[in-house]
Amino acid sequence: MTDISLGMPRMPAPDYPADVRERLEADAREVIARYPDPRSALLPLLHLVQAEEGHVTRTGVRFCAELLGLTTAEVTAVATFYTMYRREPGGEYHVGVCTNTLCAVLGGDAVFAALEEHLGVGNHGTTEDGKVTLERIECNAACDYAPVLMVNWEFFDNQTPASARRLVDDLRAGREVTPTRGAPLCTFKETARILAGFPDERPGAVASGGSAGPASLAGLRLAKGEETAARGGSVVPPRDAEEGE
Repeated sequence: MTDISLGMPRMPAPDYPADVRERLEADAREVIARYPDPRSALLPLLHLVQAEEGHVTRTGVRFCAELLGLTTAEVTAVATFYTMYRREPGGEYHVGVCTNTLCAVLGGDAVFAALEEHLGVGNHGTTEDGKVTLERIECNAACDYAPVLMVNWEFFDNQTPASARRLVDDLRAGREVTPTRGAPLCTFKETARILAGFPDERPGAVASGGSAGPASLAGLRLAKGEETAARGGSVVPPRDAEEGE
């Protein structure tokens, strides 16, 4: 097999150590059993191998291909299509800043620029301590709380440059951080395992879920004629008053 980009023979992907392989196979068989067609389990299996190493490695691609009867090319095509699968090592916390239209207009670009400067990394860059990977991300369907950033796919709404800097400082210092809504925050690898379809096994870590907030429901309330209720106060909780931001 030849690596076209280098013009030289490409070494086959290494396998997992025997104990890791045995554990992953047991988990993978459980996932595969949920589907009438084994190849339908590819997406959760990619999350499973990402939970092992923090990104989808050639070893993980080979593992998925072998268990599902696919070629490594087929697995790679899927792994490189979806942005939730990392192609290289990253931080313990993936901080994604939405800079699509509404978030950008309301300050998303400023939030991203502030984090680039504060963390000393660019897009897809990881801090030297291995804690935070920064990325521009596409719309998260949370425009009513713009500008929004996500940490390991949990929402942090109505951000400013200053609040975003405090957030990443807390993450790097190991201080407890609570998402605006949704499940409790966990590491990237733990998140990947949950996305593979396994329960969150942290003691007391139960997804809070929650309902839609006032900003999401404003249009519905107006449509029902509840104009007074919808307009009677601030729909979106005010952000910190920060001088110059």
